[in-house]
Amino acid sequence: MEGSLRCHNRVLLLLVILALAATGLPFINYAPNRLVSGESRALWQLFSALWLLLPCLMLVLSFVPGRGAQVATLMLAEALVWLLVWSAGRAATDLAQSGSALARTSPGSGWWLWLALALLICSDAIRRFAAHPVWRWLLHAQIWALPLFLLLSGELDNLSLLREYANRQDVFNDALAQHLTLLLGTLLPALAIGFAIGLWCYRHPLRQGPVFAILNVIQTVPSVALFGLLIAPLAGLVLHFPWLSRFGIAGTGLTPALIALILYALLPMVRGVVAGLNQVPQEVLESASAMGMSARQRFWHVRVPLALPLLLRSMRVVSVQTVGMAVIAALIGAGGFGALVFQGLLSSALDLVLLGVIPVIALAVVVDALFGLGLALLKVKQP
Repeated sequence: MEGSLRCHNRVLLLLVILALAATGLPFINYAPNRLVSGESRALWQLFSALWLLLPCLMLVLSFVPGRGAQVATLMLAEALVWLLVWSAGRAATDLAQSGSALARTSPGSGWWLWLALALLICSDAIRRFAAHPVWRWLLHAQIWALPLFLLLSGELDNLSLLREYANRQDVFNDALAQHLTLLLGTLLPALAIGFAIGLWCYRHPLRQGPVFAILNVIQTVPSVALFGLLIAPLAGLVLHFPWLSRFGIAGTGLTPALIALILYALLPMVRGVVAGLNQVPQEVLESASAMGMSARQRFWHVRVPLALPLLLRSMRVVSVQTVGMAVIAALIGAGGFGALVFQGLLSSALDLVLLGVIPVIALAVVVDALFGLGLALLKVKQP
């Protein structure tokens, strides 16, 4: 029927229904100390029922058409994200005033699910009404302005995760430096080696098959196995040439971790170089040649700039992949946030595990966002 009620945003409708269903999950967990699971508190035990007004309004907006409804949805979803972050800190502060100094308050499964769904609603709304890639990036970035302000202002200091950070701030800073060292130490050599191999494969197409076969085999080897396979050769090399230890080369630690991470990065990097150089239109090269450009000029001034988007996408994949795989490198003494994760697992301390896991996720998101901004700006310059 023409006048019947019709849903114009089924994704929003589904996400809001899931969010409302998540009200039955624990919103906050309160434990007497860091090693005990403690008891859970539901949303309605901590805050007023008016808290549910935002998702109910978004539920109504899923039946409203037009750009205005999408903008309103984004504003409500952002307000929900901000409210979630503030409410976690407020609940932790209130419980800390009535409990012991050793008590820990942490977000429950319901809080995490609400946050994930609210961020998905924000992303879906931005995708629907913002067509320009730079505007999309800016709208995604501004969501985190108020949560970062709450974090820096101390509103969240009573949360168990922030207490764990306060107790291990020096260890955390060292882990961050080691993780960034693994990232940069992998990305820069992988870019140089991958570009050289990709260029060689591009100029000799018959050699692409064997090269990609070898890189595929390396990619299929489990990361823990590859880290372990490198220990014995490097230890034997240092044993026969002791002077190598002066350069930090050893069977365990940073050296085997960087070698393994670089090997894993080569396949996407080489594929990106080859695909990027091959996708340059022949008509563009012929026009450049007609303008009097030499082969070298055509390569550096035509091929490479046009291949840059694919190369950046490959670097984006490699960077995010390296951030995650560097966690496993802690098993062979490379440090990073993986050391906090495994230490927390061994001591059954969930807060310590999260202190390692959440920065890894945040670092991966930041790295991905920076490459996304670079690609958006490049798309603007190359319409």
